[in-house]
Amino acid sequence: MTDRKAELAANLAQVEERIASACAAAGRKREEVTLIVVTKTYPASDVRILHQLGVRHVAENRDQDAAPKATACADLSLTWHFVGQLQTNKVRSVIGYADVVQSVDRARLVTALSAAAVRGERELGCLIQVALDAESGERGERGGVAPDGVAELAAAICAAPGLRLDGLMTVAPLAGEFAGRQRAAFDRLMEISSRLRAGHPAANMVSAGMSGDLEDAVAAGATHVRVGTAVLGVRPRLG
Repeated sequence: MTDRKAELAANLAQVEERIASACAAAGRKREEVTLIVVTKTYPASDVRILHQLGVRHVAENRDQDAAPKATACADLSLTWHFVGQLQTNKVRSVIGYADVVQSVDRARLVTALSAAAVRGERELGCLIQVALDAESGERGERGGVAPDGVAELAAAICAAPGLRLDGLMTVAPLAGEFAGRQRAAFDRLMEISSRLRAGHPAANMVSAGMSGDLEDAVAAGATHVRVGTAVLGVRPRLG
């Protein structure tokens, strides 16, 4: 085993233990929570090692990094998640490799994703990114739609050819009433998810929690956690 593989294996084991413990504390089954490893800034060689170690879900937030990495790993059985703020001029590229876009936050993006999915003969999973720090009708600094805009955006996704409404995503906000209150933020997301599922029962995916707060997300009921640093290490600075 190479040094890097041993390092990643040890880190994955620690994260797995954290998720399992959080599930036990919440009275949930371990299989109810899917680990997505965020591989941004790390090379395709790390993705290959992660796949060898059993990881099947990986995430990227910049198309210019993700597209060549996905191509280099096209032979692997992986589900690729796009989690960054997405500009419409990058949509056609993202459709080429992403299975799920977790950062859908505006109608114009829905239109662009739909057109690209139809052109590429793909079905793309979509999560609505909820900005819990957004005031009515506004978007938070990290992207996302305000909670009162979720229903309208969900309807747009459901009506768009080539798209599938899978659920919701959020990032714990840095400002507003939920700043520093991750558990409260994730509880709020679950309330919004409950309302969404009343009209769209299949949209039951809830992506929340990262390296520092995955336990809070699992306790609240998240179905997917997005972990980068705790698995791959402290990220190199981007040039």
